[in-house]
Amino acid sequence: MNYRKLGNTGLEVSEVSFGTWAIGGDWGMSRDEDGLRGLALAMEQGVNFFDTADVYGSGHAEDLLAKATKGKEDEIHIATKFCRAGDIHNPDTYSERQVREYCEQSLRRLQREAIDLYQIHCPPIEILRDGSVFGVLDRLKQEGKIRHYGVSVETVEEGLLCLEAPGVQALQVIFNLFRQQPALELLPRAKAQGVGILARLPLASGLLTGKFKEDSEFEASDHRNYNANGKAFNVGETFAGLPFRKGVELARSLDWIAEGRGNMTRASMRWILGHPAVSCVIPGFKNEGQVTDNLQASEVPPFTAEEMKRLGAWYREDVAPHIRGGV
Repeated sequence: MNYRKLGNTGLEVSEVSFGTWAIGGDWGMSRDEDGLRGLALAMEQGVNFFDTADVYGSGHAEDLLAKATKGKEDEIHIATKFCRAGDIHNPDTYSERQVREYCEQSLRRLQREAIDLYQIHCPPIEILRDGSVFGVLDRLKQEGKIRHYGVSVETVEEGLLCLEAPGVQALQVIFNLFRQQPALELLPRAKAQGVGILARLPLASGLLTGKFKEDSEFEASDHRNYNANGKAFNVGETFAGLPFRKGVELARSLDWIAEGRGNMTRASMRWILGHPAVSCVIPGFKNEGQVTDNLQASEVPPFTAEEMKRLGAWYREDVAPHIRGGV
């Protein structure tokens, strides 16, 4: 396993880490025993960082992480998120009283004394412009409830705004072959300021595995069904904001990246890891097989300068015009 600095936090995290949205819920049927075995395997292979949120399965993902990391609290770092259990547009959701309550609830579920990285979970840009919530997080940090804090954002504009807040030490961004915009300005500025980058949705909700067909269907409980057009939350969180059928078509045109790299899953994540500003990539998983496949992204050959140029042109010409939900 390769490790990278999480900005200036002092933490060194596995460059392939894991998100827990899928094992918490909202990705169709999942079994706790499969999720726990996947977590155990990841840790055996050197993964020391996991991302979760209080709304993943209404706290279930945090419960699973507590069980999986029992006795390893000093070795395994956990990032969790808050605000989406309430009305994200209501300023009261970000009040000191409410944020403290969210924090205490996550601490209880995680069975920890402190949260390594506490993130605001995709708040509206007005909340970020107001900035009051950062003062609340500063106080929680001073009290030792949290060690570091950051923001999970939907757009580059939001990310750049967060970099103006001195206490923000990490940004979680949608960054993958279908969402390349952050590489132009946001990633270089974050690196220059010592702000860590967590690359989420590296496989664009599975599109970049190359396994889907235009007639693929998803369970009713899967956000790839009920949020395909942004009915529940920002459409960018599902298929990177692409209409599903268009996404399948575009993924098919990327078949060539898998040559010499095993498969599209590994190749897609290797492209992300080729950006030095990225602290870690955080794919989801439901079972041990997916954990194993994702971990091999570190072992495949990097992209050449010519390939990077080709992929950049493909994004600008073929992909960007179809993205919804901001970039």
